Amino acid sequence: MQTAPKGTYSGALSCATGILKNEGPLAFYKGTLTPLLGIGVCVSIQFGALESTKRYMAASNIAAGRGGPEGKILTPTQLVTAGAIAGLSNGVVSGPVEHIRIRLQTQSEKNRLYNGPWDAIKKIYRAHGIQGIYKGQVATLAREAVGYGAYFWAYEELIQRHMSKRGIKREEVSPGYAVLFGAAAGYALWACIYPIDVIKSRMQTDGFSPSEGQKYKSTLHCVKTVWRNEGINGFTRGLGPTLVRSPFANGATFVFFELASRFLNG
Repeated sequence: MQTAPKGTYSGALSCATGILKNEGPLAFYKGTLTPLLGIGVCVSIQFGALESTKRYMAASNIAAGRGGPEGKILTPTQLVTAGAIAGLSNGVVSGPVEHIRIRLQTQSEKNRLYNGPWDAIKKIYRAHGIQGIYKGQVATLAREAVGYGAYFWAYEELIQRHMSKRGIKREEVSPGYAVLFGAAAGYALWACIYPIDVIKSRMQTDGFSPSEGQKYKSTLHCVKTVWRNEGINGFTRGLGPTLVRSPFANGATFVFFELASRFLNG
């Protein structure tokens, strides 16, 4: 929905019906292999960078005499900064992964350019080099920094408040609350980044050159073009399905993170 021409679909149901009618049920799984292969790496980088930054900040807090006995009570600014660093670290991998995914998802079944992710990587790299693989990276990095800054701030703020209110340690927070706080963090993420995500998707489905149907000269040109032609609605298309999916994915992410942390530290 984010990348289809204006007026193609009247809503999420119209989009789903159209895809099912024209391409069949398997079309809903187009481009799935790429994120399945990349998600483990992306999440590992995210949480690894986050926890490393949090430990560094906790050590700084101890030296400055703040943040509690262990310095682990981080300020909102520290949490946002740690999240942004995690997002930027992740962006090095998530940019190409999402670019290949979206190319595979949006190509026509009747006129396929790529026969899977590896074929797409080889053809794009051969024709356009590493710059082609990282197409849309400016928007990707902006999305990751802003989004994960809000994401991890929201989750950690909720966890810290819950611990303080109940007088408990982190390992005593129930999995149910981890799911709830993770779902809330997911909404904070998308509230901040959805328009940026739309621009990222537009850039990553755009042609590589004018001869290949390129519509946007730069990220800023893309923003101006979408605003001029579609207004505010152009930046929110497809938001509904994202908000439906978000609490389940992000609740699961954080509850498994907490359980894994307890297992490794226990």
